[in-house]
Amino acid sequence: MVSQKFDISNSTGIRVWSGGRYAASMATETVENYLKAVESLSRTGEVGVVRLAKELGLTKGTVTSMVQRLARRGLLRAPRYGTIALTAQGRRKALDVLRRHRIIECFLVQFIGLDWSEVHEEAERLEHALSPRVLGRLDGLLGHPSRDPHGDPIPSARGRVRATQGVPLDSLPTGSTARVDRVMLQSTQFLREAARHGLRPGVGIVVMQAASGSAPLRLRVGRSTPIRLRRSMAKLVTAVEVNGKRLRTQGKSGSRLPLRQGGAD
Repeated sequence: MVSQKFDISNSTGIRVWSGGRYAASMATETVENYLKAVESLSRTGEVGVVRLAKELGLTKGTVTSMVQRLARRGLLRAPRYGTIALTAQGRRKALDVLRRHRIIECFLVQFIGLDWSEVHEEAERLEHALSPRVLGRLDGLLGHPSRDPHGDPIPSARGRVRATQGVPLDSLPTGSTARVDRVMLQSTQFLREAARHGLRPGVGIVVMQAASGSAPLRLRVGRSTPIRLRRSMAKLVTAVEVNGKRLRTQGKSGSRLPLRQGGAD
């Protein structure tokens, strides 16, 4: 029996269906990682070759060459002296990878039993080979989650991403009552430390003493004894309002919402 083989990415060479499975190729993984990185970086500013190379851990020359190739494929807009940006097609593909990544993270935590500090790297490996059929089954099995274990929104099957309203913990004034929304840094060490403090999405917090200068933030997490949280950590955890109250911030003394860190997942 002759196996069918066709390209589902409109001749872009991104994903190839072959004999009932996705062909696992380094080219596919590389392209998807570039698109993810551009999507992630674009949330906080302009994307240039230098910034993209730093995010991917590659040389400027390597990134320049690949960006030009992706522009020819219609996935990126890359004027010679301008900002790198995703085309509509490139954005759809980037969000598709993010959707796969975050659904896989949910599955690994809820069904496989991995700790939330371990799933990011595992999902990085698996996201490039997951077929739409399997992804759909996983999504249904999980009850169609809207967030991953770290609080990041999961893009819908149509490529829509729910906006988040969280603000960094270090920007909250004394007396704020809120709940943890997202943990922005995905390194194993950071997530384990956050877990030790009880800082997981959905957990209620009360700010006992706001962060000031280099002084730590003092807050109660759930019903635990108040803890001191260094400012460098507090700026990488966000919180949202509770009981219909809009969170106030400390204005200029608080930090801006940081880029999701730990890889352009």
